[in-house]
Amino acid sequence: MDNAKVGQLILQLRKEKGLTQQQLAERLNISNKAVSKWECGHGAPDIALLEDLSSVLGADIHKLLRGEMNPNRTDPGKINKTRFYVCPVCGNILTSTGEANISCCGRHLMPLTPADDDSGPEISIEEMDTDYYVSISHEMNKSHYISFAAWVNDSCLWFQRLYPEQSPAFRMPAVRRNGKLYLYCIRDGLFQYPLKELLRNEKHPENSQNPV
Repeated sequence: MDNAKVGQLILQLRKEKGLTQQQLAERLNISNKAVSKWECGHGAPDIALLEDLSSVLGADIHKLLRGEMNPNRTDPGKINKTRFYVCPVCGNILTSTGEANISCCGRHLMPLTPADDDSGPEISIEEMDTDYYVSISHEMNKSHYISFAAWVNDSCLWFQRLYPEQSPAFRMPAVRRNGKLYLYCIRDGLFQYPLKELLRNEKHPENSQNPV
């Protein structure tokens, strides 16, 4: 551990939070002299303090220990760059609109990679006034089901959570006919479908993919 780099990062984050050395020390139940030592690079936080320190400063523990935050590129605001993450422990579903360091249950999560073939379940879309009625040919039992569906274009993200034992169908707004529809199966992973292609297949069933 580079004490000087860690100390400089603690100093930077403390100031970003608008805290004095005394206020940070009080939140950690230590002396302000200890905080001063860290920031001068003459010592490092005890391992028992790291979790509380990272919580107070709003920093990832591992980045704190390296003394580097390595910020991502500025988010350009393009929702169509949305990435999906699923925690393998608790099942939490998280998203980002660009590169991000995502963690859950102490695990670093990698973004889901959509399948690049036609192995996904068959989807049927029916236009109903201001909605699309979407039905999926897929099992919905506790060991094999669609966990979520999401429609993404360049300015909008629409999300639908699904659960085992319920019908694999849902309504979504009949908005612009572009973007992609994503389905996540807890066993087989993420699938993506161009919305225009799905709607075209509804008008020309002979073009639709085979059921899984």
